[in-house]
Amino acid sequence: MTFAASLGFSGTLSRADEPAKLTDGLRPLALQPLPLGSIKPAGWLQKQLRIQANGLSGHLDEFWPDLKDSAWIGGNREGWERGPYWLDGVVPLGYLLDDAKLKEKVKRWMDYILEHQHDDGWLGPRRSKEERERPQMDPWPLFVLFKAVLQYEEATKDERVLPAIQKCLKRIEKLLDEKPLDSWGKSRAADFVWCIHRLYDRTGDKALLDLAAKVHRQGYDWSKHFENFPFTDKTTGKDGQISHGVNTGMALKQPGVWFRQSKNPGNRDAVFTAFKMLDKYHGQATGMFSCDEHLAGRNPSQGTELCTVVETMFSLEVLLSILGDPELADRLERITFNALPATFKPDMCAHQYDQQCNQVVCKLADERVYVDNGPDSNLFGLEPNYGCCTANMHQGWPKFTSHLWMRTPDDGLAVISYAPCTVNTHVRGKPVRIEVRTDYPFDESARITIHTKEKIRFPIYLRFPEGTKFMSERLGPGEKPVGHEHFQGKWDVRDRAWEDGVTMTLKFDWLIKVRRGYHDSVAIERGPLVYALKVGTDWKLIKGKPPFADWEVYPTTPWNYALRLDLEHPDKSVTFTKRAVSDRPFSPEGAPVQAKVKGRRVPEWKIVKNAAGPLPESPVASKEPDEELTLIPYGCTSLRVTEFPLLKSP
Repeated sequence: MTFAASLGFSGTLSRADEPAKLTDGLRPLALQPLPLGSIKPAGWLQKQLRIQANGLSGHLDEFWPDLKDSAWIGGNREGWERGPYWLDGVVPLGYLLDDAKLKEKVKRWMDYILEHQHDDGWLGPRRSKEERERPQMDPWPLFVLFKAVLQYEEATKDERVLPAIQKCLKRIEKLLDEKPLDSWGKSRAADFVWCIHRLYDRTGDKALLDLAAKVHRQGYDWSKHFENFPFTDKTTGKDGQISHGVNTGMALKQPGVWFRQSKNPGNRDAVFTAFKMLDKYHGQATGMFSCDEHLAGRNPSQGTELCTVVETMFSLEVLLSILGDPELADRLERITFNALPATFKPDMCAHQYDQQCNQVVCKLADERVYVDNGPDSNLFGLEPNYGCCTANMHQGWPKFTSHLWMRTPDDGLAVISYAPCTVNTHVRGKPVRIEVRTDYPFDESARITIHTKEKIRFPIYLRFPEGTKFMSERLGPGEKPVGHEHFQGKWDVRDRAWEDGVTMTLKFDWLIKVRRGYHDSVAIERGPLVYALKVGTDWKLIKGKPPFADWEVYPTTPWNYALRLDLEHPDKSVTFTKRAVSDRPFSPEGAPVQAKVKGRRVPEWKIVKNAAGPLPESPVASKEPDEELTLIPYGCTSLRVTEFPLLKSP
């Protein structure tokens, strides 16, 4: 059965439950990511990637010792995960922007790593001089390196890459026979299996599947873990690897990755069980889960680590390609447009280790609510708490951009997200260029224009986003719009002959939704965006020299409000206004959308342990006067309240 036939005109991808076409290899991908460089950012997204390149991502290697003097390029500093982490984000960033300076930096690193491969096949330092506590040959950093060099090969067609990886895999396989995976490698084995599968897809070498099976056996069984989920409340940090937030974000892909090889529906189903468990016990309004190092419950004052955000995004991108379920794209958008930008300064010259949904102050804190993160964890800085996020944060926006569209098995194209971009690819052997002009997610419309040299028939799979009541489409100015309702979680297929210049104009009728959360709190959602109270800020420099410095952030306006909402008809309680999208949309002053809602102060709700204190159980009473409150997209805030108490009805 073809991809199109499994969907019909509009339907689900059936979560990859059709019989596999291959019996002795890997299950085919439901959606094939396009090679790096096929998709270029446009509009606000191009500006956002440029902000990133002008910030820490594009300059970190010039002054941060763990990159500037990395053992990966012959220096005497860190030779473990930080160099590969940085490359894993900067490779796609450089090639998406076609930035000559970034590409030259990447080439320098790649040349050194490939040219200094050890005779036995090992890539990179066996152990740097300053890391005697690490195993002499730890395979974990190579999992990250392989992700980076595979992207590099995709963009450059460098013929050195695949043979170098194959040679290194032989050395790793021998090592695994001598010393099975443990620690980080055991917890994060799925990333290695995914890399091996990528290489198998390129070469067809069935010995790679034997290696993938060995790695899987030695890895932690996350499918079983999520099916019998042990962490139903804030953890203590004493469970080690299995309650660790970043490990959990990486692990979300494990059941799906292994499904390609096992073809066991239980592995596929475990993906959705994992998200269900995390939402139930640790879920946050942004689509993320709390983890201030370890899983931390549903309290919106708990933190979520930046590494976990970008690794969860990548897990979703991988799972989308394997399973093709549009619900995964809904979550990917929610995290990308909310959790990702909120954890950076608007200029992306500083970042947090932990963000909080209810984040009312960012300061050095001797007393704190985190499971076991340090006093500087929610500062905006160069290296708050620990340097892993400083190295690993770069992949978020670039990998999201490179997965905006994917190829379908019937040689069509599927829209994963409607962010502005240009797609250059071949369909049925013929060149096709697609322009997506939009301010989505800040605007409810998108124009998709097809450019071809000749008329060509192929399907385009339009995703019906979560929270959309009605999606209308018009082909050309002379045609009447066609509308569709209640297709959430489905693809809406357009299989037709496309001529040069044909434009689809899409309009999304987004519902205003109220999400109920911790202590029966309320959060406002509209389309992919979550809305949070706009809190005034006072930024105080405490360390370093701008722009790459450390900052505390203090509130200058009240934050302790409860909302007055009509839960049955939230559109009667919340009104939205829009303005032009600025060059820096993810900032309080540049927020393209505002929401107005009534609320009252709750004086007894105060700061406790340098965070918003225990969230009052809803509904709450307040004798304070009504005030009109301004909410802006979560990703535009530095300080905020996202989950509010609900006022009692008068």
